Amino acid sequence: MRLLVAGGAGYIGSVLIPKLLDRGYKVDVIDLFWFGNHLPREVGILNKDIFKLDEEDLSGYDQVFFLAGLSNDPMAEFSPSKNFIYNAAAPAYLAYIAKRAGVRRYIYAGSCSVYGYTVNELYDETSPAVSNYPYGISKLQGEQAVLQMAEKQFSVICFRQGTVCGYSPRMRLDLVVNTMFKTALTTNTITIHNPSIWRPILSIQDAASAYIRAVEASEEISGVFNIASGNYTIGEIADLVRAGVEEMFNVDIRLDIKHIKDLRNYKVNTERARNILSFKPQHDVGSIIKELGANVKQFKDFDNPNYYNIEVFKKLTKQEEEAEQFYAARIAV
Repeated sequence: MRLLVAGGAGYIGSVLIPKLLDRGYKVDVIDLFWFGNHLPREVGILNKDIFKLDEEDLSGYDQVFFLAGLSNDPMAEFSPSKNFIYNAAAPAYLAYIAKRAGVRRYIYAGSCSVYGYTVNELYDETSPAVSNYPYGISKLQGEQAVLQMAEKQFSVICFRQGTVCGYSPRMRLDLVVNTMFKTALTTNTITIHNPSIWRPILSIQDAASAYIRAVEASEEISGVFNIASGNYTIGEIADLVRAGVEEMFNVDIRLDIKHIKDLRNYKVNTERARNILSFKPQHDVGSIIKELGANVKQFKDFDNPNYYNIEVFKKLTKQEEEAEQFYAARIAV
């Protein structure tokens, strides 16, 4: 089976793709490589913008993944316009040409952030999606766009992912568990902005397993699926990180607890993914912390801007603006 993964050189793809290769799949990646390339050599590479793809580029693939786009609230709020282009228009366009090229399945990486604020309810896929922030809105738009193309010959599986955390060769330190782990080691302090807020956490290893389940699901299956390893309050996550870091590194960690209002609060039910895709998470926050500790030497340069998506995005945006100004000046002359 031939698979094409858009955004495959990113945080999730760098963990997922070796597992797909191990299962005998032929995998190609389309990516702009903003964060480098940490993929196995046998992966086919297409360094191209999604909007420059056509049907011929996608011909011969059995399944296409969309793991691309802007990946968090800071990026979306820094550039709302690009957020809606990359998170709403890009997956819709890719699904459109994939379907025209005869691809049989499209797998979309969405987010539980579409739920916004859920008070104390456990939300399933039929619950209201009412995010008022650019990132959550755009991820819901992308999901709705690709789902409307689903039919018998074109399966569409959309994942509403919890906050993905854990070690990846394309490392990120701007995700809640990863961030707390870093600050515990660098400052011996974990800052908690609001301990009562709920978040679904998804181990990157469980995320990879979910995508494998999607690839290998019956062709008749389409729809939206919540995927998470578990639901936690931010305060509970901090306690777990503190205990794990203290045990592994023999240090004392202090908690700095604040009570800042946060309108992003959600916990999700994952039974649909379990019952239909056989997605059974094997990890939790404790195992994520152990994974980070076991691999800490691989990302010990905690100040590396490549570990923080917003820093790379700001740099690229500045370069793009400078290039536009340069060419505008040349045209004016």
